[in-house]
Amino acid sequence: MAKAAVFIADGSEEVEALTPIDLLRRAKVEVDIVSIMPSLEIVSSRNIKITADKLIGDINFDDYDLLVLPGGVKGTNNLNACELLKENLVKFNEQGKGIAAICAAPTVFAGIGLLNGKDATCNPGCWGELRKNGANVIEDSKVFVNGNVITSQAMGTSVDFGLALVAYLCGEEEAEELRKIIRFGAI
Repeated sequence: MAKAAVFIADGSEEVEALTPIDLLRRAKVEVDIVSIMPSLEIVSSRNIKITADKLIGDINFDDYDLLVLPGGVKGTNNLNACELLKENLVKFNEQGKGIAAICAAPTVFAGIGLLNGKDATCNPGCWGELRKNGANVIEDSKVFVNGNVITSQAMGTSVDFGLALVAYLCGEEEAEELRKIIRFGAI
């Protein structure tokens, strides 16, 4: 069974965090919600309290197939300040394991050189930051998959982002089935 970790921090954008978690779990992917803060409970960008499953210091990164970063300006800044997370993002990328980020969070990847010379997308307000760090910004793509690196634009692309994560871990057929279920419902 595939396993993903979604990292949250104070200020994380709740839709960008919870939508991918929901879709991955619907696809039977094991997902851990991991706080990078000193507490399991974080306060999201819209003041919603979210309780994580684990603290970052208590996980074994080798257990995961995919690391996911939601956006939110304050949340992204907190994620970017977490050296343990950034070290493991680099390690995952070197191993060709999945890393994914939405909205402002692709700037974390860009800042540590993971998007240099690569195609990616992010929130339009952050395109300059990605370009400054060597990324080729794909402006007209809600989600861009570049090998093991998945990036997405904003809260409004959270479902597309989540389905791309499902496709990455479980295959396009599973993502398409899930797309049909969430669009048309299931009995």
